[in-house]
Amino acid sequence: MTSPNIKAESATDATPAARAGQGEHVEAARDAADVPLTLDDPAEATLHRPDTVPDQLPPPGHRAPSGPPEPPRPKAAPGQSGQARPPAGRGGVSPSDADAARAALVALRGEVAKAVVGQDAAVSGLVVALLCRGHALLEGVPGVAKTLLVRTLAAALSLDTKRLQFTPDLMPGDVTGSLVYDNRSSAFTFREGPVFTNLLLADEINRTPPKTQAALLEVMEERQVTVDGIPRPLPAPFAVLATQNPIEHEGTYPLPEAQLDRFLVKVTLPLPPRHDEIQVLAHHASGFDPTDLAAAGVRPVAGPADLATARAAVGQIAVHPEVLAYIVDLARATRVAPSVQLGVSPRGATALLATTRAWAWLSGRSYATPDDVKALARATLRHRISLRPEAELDGVTADVVLEQVLATVPAPR
Repeated sequence: MTSPNIKAESATDATPAARAGQGEHVEAARDAADVPLTLDDPAEATLHRPDTVPDQLPPPGHRAPSGPPEPPRPKAAPGQSGQARPPAGRGGVSPSDADAARAALVALRGEVAKAVVGQDAAVSGLVVALLCRGHALLEGVPGVAKTLLVRTLAAALSLDTKRLQFTPDLMPGDVTGSLVYDNRSSAFTFREGPVFTNLLLADEINRTPPKTQAALLEVMEERQVTVDGIPRPLPAPFAVLATQNPIEHEGTYPLPEAQLDRFLVKVTLPLPPRHDEIQVLAHHASGFDPTDLAAAGVRPVAGPADLATARAAVGQIAVHPEVLAYIVDLARATRVAPSVQLGVSPRGATALLATTRAWAWLSGRSYATPDDVKALARATLRHRISLRPEAELDGVTADVVLEQVLATVPAPR
């Protein structure tokens, strides 16, 4: 699938008049929001629906054909390489081990589908987040299986998981753990909180006050908990998978920008189409119990070792300098968009690089392409954009802005 022809000048280099004219693209971007995102060719990501990450992974055991050439590279000076590659000898993974890990992770979709119907794109987004050692924010109306999705994913990955319901009276110590006085030893001992797990399900994270939300900052960034001056590392792998409801705002505390930026991706779970909803009812009519995943046939198809191998393999994905420049241009374009109050930071650009490499590896390639960048741009950047109040009143969303940016920033060919 070829990339769309983009002939407009870069938004970062546009004149003030051109920037003002970017608003004309908003309606076109809204229309483009209905186009889905999938992988027609497993080795090539193509533009699809902006409210999801790519909704298809390549089949197990797939490897991209070696025939097509890699993206064009500029002429390099003598002694310089045309691609940015990881240092040799670090994180080396054999092709057979990488293929086995890829097949195991791709099989996650089918395993999760035994309990969760119609949310394949969300599964892909969570797999990408885990490959990048990142955290994910899941947003959707009540009843679209956000909690069930996380529990099923943990079961299929053979990972420990704990669920923490965030409420207005939740305290930081309830999240991280606290010192408890032991009468038998006449000393304080540390009692671990629910963050000491592999996958922490932070349910309705925006219903707890900011001071409790802030308890996750060190957890998400440093992967440790410091109590009484003593750092305590968390189990590996570790990820925070938080959920929030986009329609209820009474009694909620919106996440600050600093904490939103800690999430690698924001995955939206839409209402399922009619045929998927019928299948959901058919599952329940046949006796499906969401609390008994084993009875539903969910079994581990991958494990921590597969994740470790996959992460090392993702670190070997080559990224052309032109693709790096394209990521930077996209981030910089969001900062000058007329509807944006705060654009994507350098951390956001780094996050997009990480998710791009992860998707390229899942697609069976050893190098990243501009299509990989486009495929993950929305999920990686949508929560890092703050809109102007007047733009929100006009119905502009972060996805609309990203559609506009993707349409105006030229992609390398």
